[in-house]
Amino acid sequence: MIFWRKKNNITDQEKDEQDDRLLHPPKEPGIELSTDYEAEMGEDLRDTLEVSEADIIDQLEETPVPEHRLFDDRKEAEDLSDHTEEGGWFWRLTRGLSKSSSKLTEGIAGLITKKKLDQETLDQLEELLIEADLGPKTAARVIADFSQDRFGKDISEDEIREALAKGIEEILEPVARPIKLSAEGGGPFVILVCGVNGAGKTTTIGKYASHLIREQKKSVLIAAGDTFRAAAIEQLAEWVRRSGAVLFSKEVGADAAAVAYEAYDKAVKDKADILIIDTAGRLQNKANLMAELEKIIRVLKKRNETVPHAVLLVLDATTGQNAFSQVETFKKMVDVTGLIVTKLDGSAKGGVLVGLADQYGLPVHAIGVGEGVRDLRPFTARDYARSLMGLSD
Repeated sequence: MIFWRKKNNITDQEKDEQDDRLLHPPKEPGIELSTDYEAEMGEDLRDTLEVSEADIIDQLEETPVPEHRLFDDRKEAEDLSDHTEEGGWFWRLTRGLSKSSSKLTEGIAGLITKKKLDQETLDQLEELLIEADLGPKTAARVIADFSQDRFGKDISEDEIREALAKGIEEILEPVARPIKLSAEGGGPFVILVCGVNGAGKTTTIGKYASHLIREQKKSVLIAAGDTFRAAAIEQLAEWVRRSGAVLFSKEVGADAAAVAYEAYDKAVKDKADILIIDTAGRLQNKANLMAELEKIIRVLKKRNETVPHAVLLVLDATTGQNAFSQVETFKKMVDVTGLIVTKLDGSAKGGVLVGLADQYGLPVHAIGVGEGVRDLRPFTARDYARSLMGLSD
């Protein structure tokens, strides 16, 4: 049986050889492979066979250098430049207030359908200022001052904007005051910073510290008093690194008053010029927050009766009229000595600062119009009023 299978296999092999001789006679040229398809190649083999630009350059006696143009230098400088100084502070302020100014100027342009100023136009202008969050009382005051000696007379859009800017500047001028950084009896000047979570306290502290260090040549120690949130301490540490200040912090959940007390001792020991203390802002529990702030101040006064020298309230401009209630709340908790208004670049409610100045008269020390470290600057009444009305410097 086995022999039969082997014999049968031999016969089949001989037949195949005979068929092959018939199809391919001796001395016949070989058949070329078809070029109608691309043979598949593994990645390893492809990488081995492919010649890269680097391989070609390596084989050259002289390595070619790309042509360098003056445009390349300008492009590189543009990519690496810090645009926070572009156009100067007034330019950045105007750009930051563009949402607010556009709403006001477009509204004014839409109202000027008559040559003479009448009561209907005055009422519409007042409504426009209220919508910009100046508040009814402040808007009425601005319009009353504006309409004096102008009622019934010819007036243009530019004249209206100039006159409103002048009236707003007069309200803002008394509150545009910088902090006097002089500590009675020696020691560091202590600033307590408060505000609701999300208002921008941490970034404001970092930017303000940078301003003090870079422009006023002060040494700054920052205390992480918002021990309730780990993220707050981490974020503050990052801003401290950027600004060049020194951070004092303890573990999450530590007593905020103890942080302030020990930070003051460190500031005295290190002879720091300024001590800035961050605080919690969980306004949903006003009683606990008030108790914590009062404790911080009470403990600090055990070290120096005159501290804190300044209590700054950070307000988010995008909250609009809610900023008024925040001022009321924190004034009951602590003796607020001044305001810093942030996020004006993200709000069409820039008029809220005018209303706050008119109603409370609290000094406005600085304003923020961007994310850059130099986008927090001392507050100036004229610049703000003219930017708000879309006017040039």
